[in-house]
Amino acid sequence: MADQLAEVIPHCLVRAHDRARHGHEGVHTQTLEAYGHGLHAVQYEELAAGLASIGDATPVRLQGRTVMIVGGQVIYPIRYAKKDVPVTAARLRKAVGFRADLIRRHGPEPMQQAFDFGLEELDGPEAHPDLGLLPEDVRLVLVAYACSMERGIMRIEWGSAELRREDRYLIWHHHEPLVHSSNGSQL
Repeated sequence: MADQLAEVIPHCLVRAHDRARHGHEGVHTQTLEAYGHGLHAVQYEELAAGLASIGDATPVRLQGRTVMIVGGQVIYPIRYAKKDVPVTAARLRKAVGFRADLIRRHGPEPMQQAFDFGLEELDGPEAHPDLGLLPEDVRLVLVAYACSMERGIMRIEWGSAELRREDRYLIWHHHEPLVHSSNGSQL
């Protein structure tokens, strides 16, 4: 099943980029706003359509977007950069909210535990309510990619990462590049 996913995911993201670029060209804006918003929306649509026929793929709606659970793992895309930089440079815009909660709840156990001073933790608000739609035992596979309107998809990697709260960087426990299967090269 991993081979099928590794084959399909890059094609889905290339289609998402193409759709977002065409949308931007259609509205003729001077900013990249149409591209960015379009890419955010269509990345989920393309992955849902592409992964629907793989094994026991099950769709679930989270924050108004369809994501797929395949083999007990939720496949979740994150565009981490607009230029070709390593996935180890990936960080979230915010340390709170849906994505942060998803990573904390379904990502790997943190490599370095927080200090326990024996005080009651002053936690922030409850986890995002949509996370209750996911089975507790589902694991998170992040599909992190660098992409720009001009250059297209430059880099795609997948793996598991924890979120470091203080600086919002993703700390990768495991990641590997996804390659384009027709010629064996990375996108």
